[in-house]
Amino acid sequence: MQPSFNPARDGRSRVVIENVTPEIDAGLFPVKRTCGESVTIEADMFADGHEVISCSLLFRREEEKNWREAPMKLLVNDRWRGVFVAAEIGRYVYTLAAWVDQFKSWRRDLQKKAEVGAHTELDFLTGALWIEEAAKRAAAGDQKKLAEEAKSLRADDQTLSDKLATAISDDLLGLVGRYPDRNAETRYSKELAVVVDREKARCGAWYEMFPRSCAAESGAHGTFKDGERLLSYVASMGFDILYLPPIHPIGYTHRKGKNNSVTATANDPGSPWAIGSDEGGHKSVHPRLGTLEDFKRFVRKAETLGLEVALDLAYQCSPDHPYVKEHPQWFRWRPDGTVQYAENPPKKYQDIYPLDFTSDQWRELWQELKSVVEFWHEQGIRIFRVDNPHTKPLPFWEWLIGEMKKDHPEVIFLAEAFTRPKVMYRLAKLGFSQSYSYFAWRNTKPEITQYFQELTQTEVREYFRPNLWPNTPDILTEYLQFGGRPAFMIRLVLAATLGASYGIYGPAFELLEARPREPGSEEYFDSEKYEIKHWDRESADSLKEFIARINGIRRENPALQSDWSLQFHEVDNEQIICYTKQTEDLGNVVAVVVNLDPHHVQSGWVKIPVEALRLDASYQAHDLLSGARFLWHGEKNYVALDPNMAPAHILRLRRRVRREQDFDYFM
Repeated sequence: MQPSFNPARDGRSRVVIENVTPEIDAGLFPVKRTCGESVTIEADMFADGHEVISCSLLFRREEEKNWREAPMKLLVNDRWRGVFVAAEIGRYVYTLAAWVDQFKSWRRDLQKKAEVGAHTELDFLTGALWIEEAAKRAAAGDQKKLAEEAKSLRADDQTLSDKLATAISDDLLGLVGRYPDRNAETRYSKELAVVVDREKARCGAWYEMFPRSCAAESGAHGTFKDGERLLSYVASMGFDILYLPPIHPIGYTHRKGKNNSVTATANDPGSPWAIGSDEGGHKSVHPRLGTLEDFKRFVRKAETLGLEVALDLAYQCSPDHPYVKEHPQWFRWRPDGTVQYAENPPKKYQDIYPLDFTSDQWRELWQELKSVVEFWHEQGIRIFRVDNPHTKPLPFWEWLIGEMKKDHPEVIFLAEAFTRPKVMYRLAKLGFSQSYSYFAWRNTKPEITQYFQELTQTEVREYFRPNLWPNTPDILTEYLQFGGRPAFMIRLVLAATLGASYGIYGPAFELLEARPREPGSEEYFDSEKYEIKHWDRESADSLKEFIARINGIRRENPALQSDWSLQFHEVDNEQIICYTKQTEDLGNVVAVVVNLDPHHVQSGWVKIPVEALRLDASYQAHDLLSGARFLWHGEKNYVALDPNMAPAHILRLRRRVRREQDFDYFM
């Protein structure tokens, strides 16, 4: 078989570039970063023979024409690394270049010869030639410097020692290195992409609230104006994002009643996810909530309190939605002349019609659905929580998110993707900024450890950002049903510290709502999805102060605002989990120790990697939850956690710093 040869590539290009990371699915999908984060690229790069190679990381914003460059360093065994900072939101591309570097090869060989006294005048004449070649490529100011260096290597009045000092100087290496001969460089065959989002795509505390349940009087239908009254309540707990379920008109046909009953009374408000009636569709607000102007005022008021409003994006319709009459071709019709309603056997959702994304009119449908996002963007919404994205075609999401981010790179999409792992990850690759996760069902130490190591220590972290929710309107886990108040506290600490992004469905969470619809069910009894609730937000049992403390700790400690530094540590008790997070410079180190048993006191010895965290033999462990301060010694220290008192420690580990005045303090 004849070897293949690409005539478009210079046959003198001798460097091989392979095993590039990160490179998602052979470069088909981008990696993710937020503004100001670094992108670390590694690759195997090598050439035949013994000559030295030089490597460069090339990067630019996608719309730019010219590449910027960052140097790459040799790690070990032909593995190279380079780093650039994704300074702005938008989209970057990167690739790699490498070439045989004759000057560096000569310099290395000269040093080896000099070590055994084998260098000669001929070696310096050879080096002078490489320097003179660089001078031809140099800027005017450097040409003269290079010429002088070459001349000194040729000079008869210079000793070999003088010439050697000149030849191997770092100044000369840097000067020649500015003007390498790259005519025969190897350029990596792909341009890989990075999507850069704003910070809330990486870190944020979400709070979900039904605006229709915000009325001050029991039984009344809440409005946006009622919701304004509660914004300070949400803000006081330290949340960043207020997520509202669908705010659109709700259909009447097959409306669901209390506890998902198929028979509704005249007073039942229906499910907000059964979108559309004669009063409007996806671009309308429910008239009982108020007007569009009321909604916009609600959004503006939230902003003054440090809250950003996120909207639910649910691409489905009630039988009364205007689309059903105006665009019947957008739905799937059954042989009996009726529209196919949503099903997930044995569950039936007669009040919801799925859209047919693959009908003959799919292009018109896709454009209309994009216009829904554009409409709410015009009203000030920049964050969308997407309902069940895994039940819609994957190419649709790639197109929609890509199109929106071209003009609005600040938009964030959260996927409510409780689905199979490969589907969940594919949605993330296609463009979703964040995703719900399996956190709600990971309760034991092995389950939590294995899952979060997958999310933070494998390639998954390059494209999948988990958002951790201990509860949602659809999910009341068994752990919360039977664990009492300690279970809610435990799951809150885990969600808020394991993940940089987390959320709760409130007020059900802070008011410890734990009644299932029936034994074995994860549905709430008297679920807010089907009725208006009146919550006693001032209840003495509320966790609101505990939540506020947790969110305050997150804001005060940068280590908790990202996921990648997460490391789990040994504890000699399977009911206690311990992990740390830290900033890159180790200026902020936080250790979290949690009793996973909501019913009993648990104790044990935790092992902290003192040397890796640059801690002294004695160091302070400041419990940010209770305010207590402990002086810990060495790697192993004892903890005891009573779930009815304080089921967790969130410890700021502080190094001892000595001053000349003979006293210590901790930082």
